[in-house]
Amino acid sequence: MLALGAVSVTNLQAEEQVLNLYSARHYQTDEALYEGFTKHTGIKIKRIEGKEDELLERIRNEGAYSPADVLLTVDAARLSAAHELGLFAPVTSALLEKRIPANLRTSDWFSFSTRARVIIYAKGVVKADDVQTYDDLANPRLQGKICSRSGSHPYNLSLMASIIAHQGEARAEQWAKGVVANFARTPKGGDTDQIRAVAAGECAVAVANTYYLARLMRSDKPEDRQAIDKIGIVWPDQQSYGAHINVSGGGVLKHAPHKDAALKFLEYLASDQAQRYFADGNNEWPVVAGIKIDNPALTALGKFKADQLPVASLAMYRAKAQIIFDQVGYR
Repeated sequence: MLALGAVSVTNLQAEEQVLNLYSARHYQTDEALYEGFTKHTGIKIKRIEGKEDELLERIRNEGAYSPADVLLTVDAARLSAAHELGLFAPVTSALLEKRIPANLRTSDWFSFSTRARVIIYAKGVVKADDVQTYDDLANPRLQGKICSRSGSHPYNLSLMASIIAHQGEARAEQWAKGVVANFARTPKGGDTDQIRAVAAGECAVAVANTYYLARLMRSDKPEDRQAIDKIGIVWPDQQSYGAHINVSGGGVLKHAPHKDAALKFLEYLASDQAQRYFADGNNEWPVVAGIKIDNPALTALGKFKADQLPVASLAMYRAKAQIIFDQVGYR
């Protein structure tokens, strides 16, 4: 547990009644998650939401006077950026170490849910056999067929970092050049835009997080259902290291005024209740093994082999991933 120092019982009780959360998770459905924590512990959450870079800059500028106790955000690249800025405090928790797999945690931040980065293709235009691996995206047979979001986006930086970790910098750069050569258009938009572009015939292949796919699959809008009907989904690299995983996670901040409450919050996020919520409420996979979920979209996507690369490795190669993307024109 995090050391609280010498405080009176009165001060401790007052401290445990509030948690200041800085969150870059902009999901309305997370309200139930926060309400569950308050109901379970009696600790009230005061939340500030913002864009990832803005929150990191705010915490850094606030310094020792920051009221923030916990930072929650999406993707290992962003979490590692917070670590590199020295914003997180080391955490020791037997519960977190037991429940969260070693490859999905570091000494100062933890993953609480995952999404897989899968290959999307246009049915009738591209065969599933032609896009079975991330390496296939660089094959010349896909020239003029790939659409993508920006290479500077953390989702793509994390994917690139995983390729560097598995294959080395030289092969990763060769892959990036091949992908750029296959672009159907200049990178733009988000993952949902890539899915829609494939469905509309603007391109034939894209990469997207399963979170966005599941959201469309669960939508009642006819246009969303039609888009899903026009695309096929491939779990990449199932015969080798497995599909790349994005994470959502957080950590206790170095100058947190309510460190005990902060640790309780992280441990709550690893509870069965919270883990089911990540899946059923927000289309993410739990990180804790054996959690039973009730999400028809995730069930329909089926089982897959996930890359077991430690999140610390993704952090290690994040900067190099950006350098390579810039060099090859993946912007």
